[in-house]
Amino acid sequence: MAKQIHTSVPDRTQTSRRALLGGGLGLGLSVMAAASGLLVSASGARASDAAQRVADHFSSVKTMTGEFIQFGPNGEQTGGKFFIDRPGKLRFNYEPPSAVRVIADGKSVVIGNRKLRTWDLYPLNKTPLKLLLADRIDLSAKMVRDVREEPDLTTIVLGNKSIFGDSTISLMFDPKSFELRQWTIRDAQGKDTSVMIFNVQTGVEFASNVFKVPYDQVPKRRGAGDNR
Repeated sequence: MAKQIHTSVPDRTQTSRRALLGGGLGLGLSVMAAASGLLVSASGARASDAAQRVADHFSSVKTMTGEFIQFGPNGEQTGGKFFIDRPGKLRFNYEPPSAVRVIADGKSVVIGNRKLRTWDLYPLNKTPLKLLLADRIDLSAKMVRDVREEPDLTTIVLGNKSIFGDSTISLMFDPKSFELRQWTIRDAQGKDTSVMIFNVQTGVEFASNVFKVPYDQVPKRRGAGDNR
């Protein structure tokens, strides 16, 4: 049976779910960022054990779906439905009037606009989404930049400068239920795009075409979109 998780959403997210950067493209743009250097948390061994338990719980949850609110770096808000099948697969359906879809199939991430009939493709392993969609988060690995533990939130900051450049992805968990609540991608300019998730179901099964990337519609690497 799927587990239902309910998370309250701040009132300000109810007032506006307008498309971000012309259709939710802020996530796609920030996806191309990544992390710098290695920082070691000073929380101590016991705190690290607690944080690893949070990470291990997340690693055990292979599938989830629910709703999201996305906050852009300039205060833009949009929402929709998300689908995750770890390792490697993700889909974002932005709600109207946005026509944007973001799909990861384990190898690639595509950002599409159904109205313009354009798709942009990126290697998944070159984006911070790879860290969110990894099979397991190992807090002893060099990609862990920081671990912050507070009474109401455990935050794990991930990144790898040699792979992703100068951006990070921060995963934020409820320290009691161990459930993922939000992630934030910080790009090379220090701008944040945050995704808050709620009404989450885990342990779900997806149709085989949910994470299908339309490679036949992606333009051959010439930089021009397919505007047919």
